[in-house]
Amino acid sequence: MNTRVALFQMTTGIDPAVNAAAIADAARQARAGGAAMLFTPEMCGLLDRDRKRAAAHIVPEADNPVLATAREAAKEHGLWLALGSLAVAREDGRWANRSLLIAPDGAIAARYDKIHMFDVQLATGESWRESVAYAPGEKLVTADTPLGRLGLAVCYDLRFPALFGALGDLACDAIAVPAAFTVPTGSAHWHLLLRARAVEESAWVIATAQVGRHEDGRTTYGHSLVIDPWGDVVLDMGGDRPGVGFAEISSERTAEVRAQLPSLANRRKIPN
Repeated sequence: MNTRVALFQMTTGIDPAVNAAAIADAARQARAGGAAMLFTPEMCGLLDRDRKRAAAHIVPEADNPVLATAREAAKEHGLWLALGSLAVAREDGRWANRSLLIAPDGAIAARYDKIHMFDVQLATGESWRESVAYAPGEKLVTADTPLGRLGLAVCYDLRFPALFGALGDLACDAIAVPAAFTVPTGSAHWHLLLRARAVEESAWVIATAQVGRHEDGRTTYGHSLVIDPWGDVVLDMGGDRPGVGFAEISSERTAEVRAQLPSLANRRKIPN
């Protein structure tokens, strides 16, 4: 069986209302294109490295206007909507980088808080300290969807194969990896790591990305990808512009790969 999915590659800005309207329009395009699910990138509601300016827009989940718009769009168009992530205020005063899966009735079907914080100093001079403001998540999340069991991850999680191994152990048929990859790390590692994760877990990988020059001054890599369980790239949206792309997810392809190379069934725990 084939399930059609849509990916919304975005150049998210600093105005949540503008970003919300773009997501609602992408939902319309996704449904018109026959998709059962729409995937958006990490930080699709607000992308602003100026944390003082961003703070005015980072509110509890229940008050988030982008989430409210996305839930209405999912309900209006009758499709699943995987919000790659939103910045959400927690009760303890810190923020969460939270992925939210919305069902076609507008209900929130799953929540995942990004586990691995992006704390790096690149040779280009770019410095990122996500953990200064954001609290890491503490648990794996999967959900039943039209694609089968969907595992949730976010951006920097991609570099930690143990997380994906755990999702493979949970028999995920697909794994979402929304991201806002930098250009230096994206050009070096994005395709390489995503293809490896698909092969390792015999699962489809759906990686929706931010792209281009953003209002806050950063530049992101783009190249939203869909990769099959054999590691073949079936969609690459390029690194030039935002837009909506489509791909077919085949359960028969998953079964074929797992029958040829039953690595999940052969996997054993390595003793310490």
